[in-house]
Amino acid sequence: MSGFARRYNEGDSVGGESFLRESCGVCGVYNPGEDVARLTFFALFALQHRGQESSGIATADGRKIRLHAGMGLVSQVFDEDILSRLPGDIAIGHNRYSTMGSSQPANAQPMKAEGEGGEVALGHNGNITNVTPLRHELEIQGYRFATSTDSEVIAKLIVASPGKTWIDKTKYACNRLQGAFSLVILTLDTLIGVRDTMGIRPLCLGRLNGGWVITSETCALAHIGAEFIREIEPGEIVAINADGVSSFSYAKSHKKALCIFEYIYFARPDSIINGRLLYQAREAMGARLAQEYPVDADMVIGVPDSATAAAMGYAREAGIPLREGLIKNRYVGRTFIEPDQRIRDLGVKLKFNPLPQVLEGKRLVVVDDSIVRCTTTPRIISLLRHAGAREIHLRICAPPIRYPCFFGVDMATRWELIAARKSVPEIRDFLGVESLGYTSLDGLLKAINLPREYFCLACFTGEYPIPVQLEMDKLALEIVTG
Repeated sequence: MSGFARRYNEGDSVGGESFLRESCGVCGVYNPGEDVARLTFFALFALQHRGQESSGIATADGRKIRLHAGMGLVSQVFDEDILSRLPGDIAIGHNRYSTMGSSQPANAQPMKAEGEGGEVALGHNGNITNVTPLRHELEIQGYRFATSTDSEVIAKLIVASPGKTWIDKTKYACNRLQGAFSLVILTLDTLIGVRDTMGIRPLCLGRLNGGWVITSETCALAHIGAEFIREIEPGEIVAINADGVSSFSYAKSHKKALCIFEYIYFARPDSIINGRLLYQAREAMGARLAQEYPVDADMVIGVPDSATAAAMGYAREAGIPLREGLIKNRYVGRTFIEPDQRIRDLGVKLKFNPLPQVLEGKRLVVVDDSIVRCTTTPRIISLLRHAGAREIHLRICAPPIRYPCFFGVDMATRWELIAARKSVPEIRDFLGVESLGYTSLDGLLKAINLPREYFCLACFTGEYPIPVQLEMDKLALEIVTG
């Protein structure tokens, strides 16, 4: 079953709400004479928040591509011995959570593909919406698939494409792809980075001593001591080899559609997008919430960690003290040991522990990043009530999410999204809070300080930047057939 209709365990909650899963994280390092596998390992470590399902690194030394990937966190997949067996001057890395393709070892990335022109390895962040016809076309040509991912389709499409060089092949293949994709591609002697024509997923370029780094977020650059140079543009291919850095445009970018949730939740707060530190953008979101939904309260708390900056912005704007009311156990879910039923029944209590001595008798403003299915939020409210909170006023940075995402974010199906089924007053009553306020879409854009035309806002408006009817039909069929 594809990622569009996957069901998750209760333990999959991220941030304050369940079933909002990050995009994958990709990186690439070109640095001859350096330990590129180790540099890539630490870059992936900084991108761990973008995917905790599997991790992998591929390296090239001019003669051979070597690859190691496995299930789990970066620190669980790699050790000193494994890194020592990944020599080379170039490396790419990938942290995965699955949107297209199930969670299994075979689907871990990077993935290798081989054709008449040679071998490549590829890491992909995003989701391809026309993957079914492309895969069928490649199967007719004789290509066989070992996984259920769209990433393997991209890799095989590149090696199957016409062209004398890998750049020619990549240009041709990318013009066949529809949907969201930020790619890192490894050949025997070249590191390639690609961003889709709408820039749905982020990708940036950095300088590291005499080498270069391509990565999903600037936080990974800082983590390995690299200097941020610029963002890779929508519709751009960047190639790095012994001749230096080359840039190619494979298609004109007629519209931009950066995923708005990079600002709200996905990217780390210490990353920079469009010249702005995301921590400051999230503070501005919180301040906007305070302007749109003021309330008389004793303290403001954020649901850690994703709403911490927004809670600070709300508290400062409203003149209400900011306190910690929930302590997060950051290591929940970071083990392969299955909890027994007694532990599983604790649910969200495993992830958050309230502070009754701080909360008792208080009127709270609780700031969170989003509400998706509304599975975890009621449990957080219950925790706060049992800790003695007298009033709870819930404030949400994202507008109501009423439509699913088909570009690499698991937000559940349309009929699973609570805002698609209930009005805001009905959600408030369902949660049992004194008041509920979502940031307006105009307010969110003002806080981010970028025009509406820059973003994909489909999860709020249902207006997708490219047609997705085929995927919607496939999703409906999967739900009906189970």
